[in-house]
Amino acid sequence: MVKAVRGGLSQAEAARLFGVSRYAVHLWVRRHRAGGPGALRARRRGRPPEPRLRPKEAREAARLITDRCPDQLKLPFALWTREAVQRLLAERFGLELSVWTVGRYLRRWGFTPQKPLRRAYEQDPAAVARWLKETYPPIRGLARREGAAIYWGDEMGLRSDHQAGRSFSPRGRTPVIPGTGQRFGCSLLSAITNRGKLSFMVFKGRFAAEVFLRFLRRLLRGAEGKVFLIVDRHPVHRSRKVEEWLEGRDSRIRLFFLPAYSPELNPDEYLNQDVKSNALGRRRPPDQAHMMRGVRAYLRSAQRRAVLIRNYFHHPSVRYAAADQWSTI
Repeated sequence: MVKAVRGGLSQAEAARLFGVSRYAVHLWVRRHRAGGPGALRARRRGRPPEPRLRPKEAREAARLITDRCPDQLKLPFALWTREAVQRLLAERFGLELSVWTVGRYLRRWGFTPQKPLRRAYEQDPAAVARWLKETYPPIRGLARREGAAIYWGDEMGLRSDHQAGRSFSPRGRTPVIPGTGQRFGCSLLSAITNRGKLSFMVFKGRFAAEVFLRFLRRLLRGAEGKVFLIVDRHPVHRSRKVEEWLEGRDSRIRLFFLPAYSPELNPDEYLNQDVKSNALGRRRPPDQAHMMRGVRAYLRSAQRRAVLIRNYFHHPSVRYAAADQWSTI
């Protein structure tokens, strides 16, 4: 057939003469031009009898996907999608694979699609390692000796336009959720222990030293003993007003600071996520007052469920803080 076309027969005439489609003739002629007669040999259909990726290459690919991001390997992707892995295998091992084959490889290696955590470039891995191995264990030991309860604190802002979850809708028609066009918000200060105790304060306006001190006074009123409060390095936490207030109160409260840019080390971050997703993201408050009442009601409910608070400490990145605390607070 290819000889007939090369001899002057049109592809349409060859298709009618040999009883095949015009596309098939076009494909065979193109293959012959690109690869010669060998390109027209019959190929085995279906999956190859053996994996095209050798075991050593598979281990290397899995290690690269685990330890690196695509842009670190000079690939034009931000996340490890099937297309990104497809490009990696092509450039690293010379394998041209379909995205479906790549998906089968990923499942075989134990990879699943997951929402990635964000981590700041400014984070110092050495500082994180020192906190986990050298800084926090003595804090825990000191709390045990002095009878102090270790609290993990954080603050966050809440906005009325925050939305979480999904809504069913006909295919191709994005659901529209009506709501007020006025944006408003509030802020939350909270502190939790690995024994399930929660203290919080919902407030309006800017987070400042006076607000933080008001929260610390509330925290001490609700605590039955000494308080060790671990927070991030927000400027308010390290302000002169806070330092002056803490002077002379060592017998009641001490402040400790997490490494910079390391929110994943703070269990209270998971309370923040819970509040955003369940106390706010699935509701539509009509105004700021309703919003603040809803957040307070959700947090009061959480205070009565110690097991919920303790569950925040089960995430692998904060499990180090879940060790049994001798205090019964």
